[in-house]
Amino acid sequence: MGGDFGPAITVPAALNVLKTETNLNLILVGDQETLMHALRQYGGDVGPRLSIHHASQRVEMDELPSQALRSKKDSSMRVAINLVKEGRAQACVSAGNTGALMAISRFVLKTLPGVERPAIIYALPTITGHTRMLDLGANVDSSAEHLFQFAVMGSILCNSVDGTERPTVGLLNIGAEEIKGNEQVKQAAQLLAQSDLNYVGFVEGDDIFKGKVDVVVCDGFVGNVALKTSEGVARMVAHYMKQEFTRNALTKFAAWVATPVLKAFKRRIDPGRYNGASFVGLQGIVIKSHGGADVRAFANAIIEARIEVDHNLPQRIGHQLESLLIQRPAV
Repeated sequence: MGGDFGPAITVPAALNVLKTETNLNLILVGDQETLMHALRQYGGDVGPRLSIHHASQRVEMDELPSQALRSKKDSSMRVAINLVKEGRAQACVSAGNTGALMAISRFVLKTLPGVERPAIIYALPTITGHTRMLDLGANVDSSAEHLFQFAVMGSILCNSVDGTERPTVGLLNIGAEEIKGNEQVKQAAQLLAQSDLNYVGFVEGDDIFKGKVDVVVCDGFVGNVALKTSEGVARMVAHYMKQEFTRNALTKFAAWVATPVLKAFKRRIDPGRYNGASFVGLQGIVIKSHGGADVRAFANAIIEARIEVDHNLPQRIGHQLESLLIQRPAV
């Protein structure tokens, strides 16, 4: 029910995914009448692989997480996460309020043993493919130990979901030199250097999109600013390109000639290809879709959830964390 467009996006996305993912069953959680209307509108219906679970409330996009947690116990978000807790669903996918989704997920599902704080991890396009980056906003203040745990979880996800044998891990910093950075980052670097992870050192902001490492680790404040800045730059570039290509008849002709290149460029940087941020560190799978996702992008978030289910991601993280964190090096 959440996101900028609600069932107008989530319902057709669900129907599209069911056509291609034949081993997948979906539960639409929300107001039953609204969802049934959307199903009829987009040519679908309930059946063996698609069901509706009624929820009488919804969390608004600007609602405080604490308020959603206390007073929205029958919201579509809370009910969906409860279904995961009860084992009636293996994953929850939502385009709703990020803060509320994290708060409810953490309260209902709890964190894995050894994990102090869950993190948000997301795939970003790079010149070599993509890189996974965390945390992107769940934790604005993170200790060295938290950053170390983020690195472990990001490495496991990259290995499981992307199939990367030994993912390279970089710690986001204001410089590559060892003397740079705050105390948390310096201490985290020591922990990572002494671990079994494939840690390659500090990376700077401009290294993210070079594809220099498979996993970029940072606290949620830095990560969220970096993510939103990159989105803003992408919109600015698109704005200026459109402005220049429509300036006069000659530039319009140039745009027509360059149409195949421009379409290919748009496809390569389209964030919808990578839509679906994972809340790692929880005892269950929760995927956060971008609130403004279109049908194809939300479908990608559903597929991301299916991949994590197939790889038993929480169980893998829990197992490897136990071996890595029990005898973790001290700073």
